Parts: sequence; C-alpha cells; structure tokens
Amino acid sequence: MPTITVDKAALFEALDQDYTTEEFDELCFEFGIELDEDTSTSDRPIVNGRQEPPQLKIEIPANRYDMLCFEGISLMLNIFNGKQKAPNYRLKNTSRDDLQSITATKDTSRVRPYVSGAILRNVKFTKERYDSFIALQDKLHQNLARQRTLVSIGTHDLDTIEGPFTYEALPPEEIKFAPLNQIKVMTATEVMKFYEAEICNNILVAMFSQYTEEPFTVEPIKIISPHNGQNRQVPNLDPRPTTASVSYVNACCGLSLSPSDICSLLTRMSYTARPSPSSSDTVEVLIPPTRADVLHQADIMEDVAIAYGFNKLPRAFPKVSGTVGQPLAINKLSDIVRLEAAMAGWSEVMPLILCSHDENFAWLNRVDDGTTAVKLANPKTAEYQVVRTSLLPGLLKTIRENKHHSVPIKIFEVSDVAFKDLALERKSRNERHFAAAWCGKSSGFEVVHGLMDRVMLMLKSAFVVGEEGLHGKDEAESAYWISEVDDKTFFPGHAAQIHLRIGGRESVVGVFGILHPTVLEKFELKYPVSTLEINIEVFL
Repeated sequence: MPTITVDKAALFEALDQDYTTEEFDELCFEFGIELDEDTSTSDRPIVNGRQEPPQLKIEIPANRYDMLCFEGISLMLNIFNGKQKAPNYRLKNTSRDDLQSITATKDTSRVRPYVSGAILRNVKFTKERYDSFIALQDKLHQNLARQRTLVSIGTHDLDTIEGPFTYEALPPEEIKFAPLNQIKVMTATEVMKFYEAEICNNILVAMFSQYTEEPFTVEPIKIISPHNGQNRQVPNLDPRPTTASVSYVNACCGLSLSPSDICSLLTRMSYTARPSPSSSDTVEVLIPPTRADVLHQADIMEDVAIAYGFNKLPRAFPKVSGTVGQPLAINKLSDIVRLEAAMAGWSEVMPLILCSHDENFAWLNRVDDGTTAVKLANPKTAEYQVVRTSLLPGLLKTIRENKHHSVPIKIFEVSDVAFKDLALERKSRNERHFAAAWCGKSSGFEVVHGLMDRVMLMLKSAFVVGEEGLHGKDEAESAYWISEVDDKTFFPGHAAQIHLRIGGRESVVGVFGILHPTVLEKFELKYPVSTLEINIEVFL
C-alpha cells in the first residue's frame, strides 16, 4: 500500500482537533487506513538548519486514489467525522465558444489514444500546497498510471501559455519547453531525465479545486480529434448513479439497518444517497468522481461497514458470502483424474501453456488451418508464439529435457488448452484435457491403453465391446469404445480414437497411439513414445 507523509500540525489544524498518537491511530483504523509512524516520538533530520517538523506517515489502501495527498486525507476524515459535507464538484458555466481546446493529431492517437484535461482558475498555492500537488502527481504516476505506461498528463501554468493547444507526437529531440519551476528550456529527452509531473486528471483536479477562487469549481476544455471526429468536453465530474440492496448490505454486515440509516452512513463516506422511492429494499447512491474504485454494491457495503465501525459489527457468520467454499466442478473432475493417474504410478508435470507454432503443429505432423490456435500478436521469442491446442508438446519437451533419467518415463498433465471460437465475446475458449506419455525401450502402447481404461472406469464410463460373443454394457448411461484412426502424429496402424456416448450423444473425445518416428526426431527423442490425450470436460 502507498504511504503518504503529511505535516502533523497542519493535518490536525485541518481536522480542527488535536489528537494524541493513540487517538489518531484509532481514527485511522475506524476509517480503514493505518498510521504507520508518528515522527514526533523519534529523532528528526535537520533540513536547512532547522529540524524537520513532526510528520505522520499514513498507509492508504491501494483503491483509494483520492487519498494520496494531504488534501484528500483531511477532506475524507472531516466528512467521516461529520465536520464537513461532501463537496459538490461542478463545472464552471462557460459557453462552448469560450472553452479552451486541445486538438489531438492522428499521430498522437497511436501513442496516446485518449486525451483529457481541465483548467483550475485562480488557484491559491502556498509552498506546502504546491509540494502536495507535485507529490500527488508522483503517487498517481507510480500507482494508477503504472509508471507512466497508462497515463501521461502534463501540468502547465496557463498564465504563461495561450491556446488553442495541439497535442502532437514528435521525436523527443524536437520538443522544447521549460518545465515547471525551471528557467532553462530543455528538450523532452532532457526533461525525462530532469523532472516529470504526470497525473490522472480527475483525481488531481478534484483534490486541488478546493484552492480555486470558487472552491470545487473546474473550468472544462474541449478535446478536438479531427482524425476520427470524437470531439468532447472534459472533465466529466458528474457523480455516477447506482443502487445498492438494503438486504444485501445488512446480510453481509450482520445488521438490521433501515434505508435511511444506510444513507446516513454513506454520507460519512462522501457519497450522496437516498432511499429509493420505488423499492423499500433499495438505496440510490451517487458515487463521487474521486471514487473510481467503486464498481459493485460490495464496495458500497464495505463503506457502510467502515462508517458503522468494524469493531461494532456483530461477531457472527455473514448470511451472504461473496465466495463459496467448494471447488469448481471442472477442478474437482481434474483432481479425480489426477489422483487416479498418480496412483497408477505416473508422475505429474506442469509445462508452460505457450509454445512455438512449429511445436504445436509441424512437429506433430499437423496442419494449421488458421482457425484453431490463439496466436500472440507480438511474441518476444520464437519459443512462445501460440497458446497450445494440445498437451502433447509440453509432455514431449519435458521428456526431452529429462533424457538423463532412467526409462521408462511415465508422465501426465491435467490442464487447459485454448481454441479460437469466434462465436464467443472473447473469441476463444478453454478446454480441460488429460494427457499422458510413456517413453521406454518398448512402445508402451498397452500401458497407455491400460491407463485410459482405468481413467474411464473411474469416470463411470463402461467399455463397449464389439467382438462376436462378447457384450459390454451397451445400455450404460456413459459408454466408450475405440476405433482405428489415420492420424499423421502417430505410427500408421498404431493409433485409435476414443468415442464416448453420454446421455445419448456420441462424440470423439480423445486419441492415443505410438508416435510417428518423424515426431520423435523433431523432439529429439531416441526411444519409442506412446501418448494419450482426452477432453475431460465432456464428463461434466
């Protein structure tokens, strides 16, 4: 969690109350933040001939970007203590013709496809406020902006520049300007080395709009994108409307709060809320623009619990749980297969899910039709080009890297493969497979066949016998049989498909056999290898 350092005297003055270290620690705990250190009880460094004033180091939850500065901490604690109402962030009434504009060029959209901005007029900055402003930029840059990879917004003194503005993508050597608080004009390359101030627009604007001539008022600007016509006005400081279920909040917290009680508690957490006029089990909530972390009613429920007081919550098992303490059906099935294979004397391996295109296709004598494998758009190495569509490449590479071990080598894997599926929103799907490989001085075909029979038996699937005079359990709910297959991955005449019938539906769920010599050559294997691969999802 990020740690914010604030001046102790200034914060207590903003909170209009002096706290002991223990009292402030308790306040932080009640709000859901943590007092890490109070430097008034330790030796403080000498700065410019004067001892550094006492400071408070406060740990802020990773989701509370609005509290990464002195202003955010003091504002939220004052609202929590009922000493201040939640601010109403609003845009200044300005005609569209009078708005400043930023025109983003087509070249810029390749680097920064989304541009935003705002103006704070007549900001009253002291040295302390300016330092806090820069510190917030740095914290946002380190956290929300992911070290400048996601967000890069510059801050400029509007008294020294004049619009309209353009946002262009130029080589660093061609960009020259004087950074904040600097006189020397530098290129962008020099600025990168000297000083950077990048922010996330809404958080920064909201936190420091309290220092404008008309507090919490922001002047919007126009973003002009002539290359795609996506012009718009920013920032958008309108609160986001949502709803929360009264019964859900009470069930999770173990309380019996009325809608009005919940609304009062949410007010302490900087929300605007009211009971729904159409449902007695619903509260209507307006989420402030500083709370981008609120995505679900579970987040609202958590803030209700904080405002109510964690220590006051009844010690009882909640009636509603966010998770269910049981495995997914597919994982439970995988464990059954995994356990049976291990008890049969096979060793489990866990290769990587990425492989090269050749390993997935050409080395197995398979042809890529272009509609099967999920390919990486920009692979770093030739080793990792596609998401595997079979577990066999991983097993064979594992045997190759362990050729110094004594034979036979018996390994298996139960894991996912991926296929393209344009019918789905994500355009791909996972499929859980079981695969095994035997490597030894003999082919081991009968051993792999026996493992397949054992696994199918444990999955309560009966073997159908087609030979004269022999009768299997043809009427079983789940039944399987095998048939010879011509698969170029395997030695001719030494491979079989696995057919399965469940609930009256028949499908081919797998294949096993002795690998073709060209496959062994590609994977640098000198002994015969027999493999088995089954799609186990059909058993769900």
